[in-house]
Amino acid sequence: MILANAFCLFFFLGEEFYEASPYEPVTSRLSDIFRLASIFSGTGADPVVSAKSNHCLDAAKACNLNDNCKKLRSSYISICNREISPTERCNRRKCHKALRQFFDRVPSEYTYRMLFCSCQDQACAERRRQTILPSCSYEDKEKPNCLDLRGVCRTDHLCRSRLADFHANCRASYQTVTSCPADNYQACLGSYAGMIGFDMTPNYVDSSPTGIVVSPWCSCRGSGNMEEECEKFLRDFTENPCLRNAIQAFGNGTDVNVSPKGPSFQATQAPRVEKTPSLPDDLSDSTSLGTSVITTCTSVQEQGLKVNNSKELSMCFTELTTNIIPGSNKVIKPNSGPSRARPSAALTGLSVLMLKLAL
Repeated sequence: MILANAFCLFFFLGEEFYEASPYEPVTSRLSDIFRLASIFSGTGADPVVSAKSNHCLDAAKACNLNDNCKKLRSSYISICNREISPTERCNRRKCHKALRQFFDRVPSEYTYRMLFCSCQDQACAERRRQTILPSCSYEDKEKPNCLDLRGVCRTDHLCRSRLADFHANCRASYQTVTSCPADNYQACLGSYAGMIGFDMTPNYVDSSPTGIVVSPWCSCRGSGNMEEECEKFLRDFTENPCLRNAIQAFGNGTDVNVSPKGPSFQATQAPRVEKTPSLPDDLSDSTSLGTSVITTCTSVQEQGLKVNNSKELSMCFTELTTNIIPGSNKVIKPNSGPSRARPSAALTGLSVLMLKLAL
């Protein structure tokens, strides 16, 4: 992702609740990855087999079959599990760096399947929660205040940009089908994954297979008169319908089909075309097509049907007054160029000549 030059402007502004994302908008969608997820989650397969499958375990196995995914996953697991001392369980800074490398360098078809796999039991959900090694990367002895954690994140330009991007792409919208801005699941899931490896790292709060609740490691205790703002900030994670729907959709291998917004048109019944005599064998397909088009248009005019202003019919009526060279895009107006004798006139002259000879 490319940082926009405008980031330096809002970095020095006051503490706004939502800040503009410095990243370019995501316009692509996750349909292809959703289809992959549906295969591995068992969608469309035998329900009995699907219910017994641990899809998060399947995702880890798939990662091990890819050299890059296996290498970077093994790296962050080793670093995040390395105990420094009896009082320090790990080096969180190095753990975060290894996690960022994993999610930035491994294709999302692997990382998303590990983060957002669907679960039918607690064992699967616990594996999903353990994906980022939360004992090192996520949890701490005490939970800081969420607004204090946000303040720490905003002192780092990269953490600040990822948080702003999450708010831009996952903020609940009640004017869309999915509750996501522009109905784009990909943008939300990508922004969520982009925060892993920073102070604002989110994760699943428990190993429940039925309810999906994610949160950064923080609470709103000690917020004072800022408690309302703190609760609002926390709800963007814990009670976010856009994020919840996106995670569930990925796990189920489904995506919303968003049609372009615009005026709806009623279908117009096709005009009845009268059967025409068979054409000689020496005429080309293009000539036959042109004759069919002209017959259709003539039929519409003769029947007096009302037609809409569609492109097809507009072209159709135009061809009634023009001659199209077969196999070419060139259109010749009737009055342009040298005129050719009509076949009907030639046949009439030949008939008169034969009658005179007979007399």
